[in-house]
Amino acid sequence: MEAEGLDWLLVPLHRLVSWGAAAAMVFGGVVPYIPQYRDIRRTQNADGFSTHVCLVLLVASILRILFWFGRRFESPLLWQSIVMTLTMLLMLKLCTEVRVANELNLKRRSFADFDPHHFWRWSSFGDYVQCVLAFTGVAGYVTYLSIDSALFVETLGFLAVLTEAMLGVPQLYRNYCHRSTEGMSLKMVLMWTSGDTFKTAYFLLNGAPLQFSVCGLLQVLVDLAILGQAYAFACHPQKPVPHTAHPASAKAL
Repeated sequence: MEAEGLDWLLVPLHRLVSWGAAAAMVFGGVVPYIPQYRDIRRTQNADGFSTHVCLVLLVASILRILFWFGRRFESPLLWQSIVMTLTMLLMLKLCTEVRVANELNLKRRSFADFDPHHFWRWSSFGDYVQCVLAFTGVAGYVTYLSIDSALFVETLGFLAVLTEAMLGVPQLYRNYCHRSTEGMSLKMVLMWTSGDTFKTAYFLLNGAPLQFSVCGLLQVLVDLAILGQAYAFACHPQKPVPHTAHPASAKAL
């Protein structure tokens, strides 16, 4: 009788918690990029952020949206992919504008050149949009033709979450090459870690497809590796190497 008497409180509370968790899934993934976006706007320097992070998340989000047509999973995960796609396009737009503004005598590079040496290093945001639309069109057409194949659908889902699990790898590699995390927002990585931990727990508790849970755990490990880099490079900073000054037009891309 006592439990039944509390139903008026527990049922709305459970519903409120469910809505809160769903909202966190949809918008929580974009929150880590807010401090990085603000840092880039403030400093007008995007060198510390790897735009390949945007590439990874765009591919992962598009593949996950296509996966939804073959195997319907929870709506918050679908909306998360849509919101993340828009967010990564905004990050790309800012990074491209800042990089082009900081470069003098920059030779124009476009998606239409089909030059693999300058892939994802184009001079205009419109070129990135063209690439994303081309990838979406090809992937969507292949999915349309193979949507009745269970093997294809499951493979598509695995590729989507595996690609997302590799999110931190470009940043991890960049930090390793430069032996520094300068320009990288530590707040962003801390939010990555907390968000990926929450997301993985959400997958496990809500019975999401197995691919989501396994790759979520992998993503948390990559986040922890980046935090380890930040700690290691802070404890053992690289000594600056004396060099002669170069004109601004010779800046590295």
